[in-house]
Amino acid sequence: MTVDLLDPATTALLVIDMQNAFCHPDGTLGVSGVPVQPAQRIIPPVRRLIESCRTAGVPTLWTLQEHFATDHSRAQKRLAAHTSKRKQVSALAGTWDAEIVAELAPLAADPALVIRKHRFGAFYGTRLEKVLDMMGVEALLIVGATTNACVETSIREAYLRDYDIVAVTDCIAGVREEWVPTAHAVWGQYFCELATSTEVEGWLVSSARPRAVALGHLLLQVTNLDAAERFYLELLGLTVKKREKFRDGRPLLVTNEGLGLTDGGPGRPGPVEHIAFRGRDIPGMAERARDAGVTIIRGPEPSTYGLSLYLADPDGNRVEVFGAPESEL
Repeated sequence: MTVDLLDPATTALLVIDMQNAFCHPDGTLGVSGVPVQPAQRIIPPVRRLIESCRTAGVPTLWTLQEHFATDHSRAQKRLAAHTSKRKQVSALAGTWDAEIVAELAPLAADPALVIRKHRFGAFYGTRLEKVLDMMGVEALLIVGATTNACVETSIREAYLRDYDIVAVTDCIAGVREEWVPTAHAVWGQYFCELATSTEVEGWLVSSARPRAVALGHLLLQVTNLDAAERFYLELLGLTVKKREKFRDGRPLLVTNEGLGLTDGGPGRPGPVEHIAFRGRDIPGMAERARDAGVTIIRGPEPSTYGLSLYLADPDGNRVEVFGAPESEL
């Protein structure tokens, strides 16, 4: 599944405009004769997804659409704005119409994660992009209302800013269900991946298990360290991060690109001294290794990277898995 390529540590859930104006029968869309049943149907799966994200440590951000009774910028338009096609201006600031629906409102307790917007897009004229940058977010799970207006505009805006995007299809509702298949086809072709909430929740569960998440570094044992330095530094252009010695006295050169070099020699194993992966839940990984009968060479133990665990793979190669101590997660 494509969502498996994402890292929960750099992912956020973005909930678009789940407000009375667009989801409640007594809100602006409802009193204007627009069916709100599709929006009401997505409330339970949206709530479940928010709770699953919270359990997995994935933050939830919210957008609130707000309008003013008098809007001079919109009044300049010669052609009718979409707001004139409703019985009233939707989501007037400070009104019940603009509030998040009661079923979800308790989950939006952190005002810092509520983004107020005045047009369709979640990014246009808001602080959302800066907030995401500060949080280190690279990927967005997008849900909410409505499919062809605020959700689609926000998806396009996020794509133009190079975020990875997953549209959670059963958690997105539109005002005309016959438009939805075309929207999904266009999104999937150009802007994002499509997934169900069940698929996303499964990914959140599997991602929380102890696991290696990325290659950290590779340490080579070389027969001639000077020659290896000339090859990797001068020819390939790698750069030195640090030089130090192992506990057994061997010299160690570490590059900024993730390659380490040390002396090999007679009697030592093959060219790979060890391979290291960034991991999640190092103590849990050690427990899994013991249950599977895998040889633990040493660890978990404090290291430069937080905690490190050294395992032997089926061929006897040393594999390090490192990550932050649980107290820092």
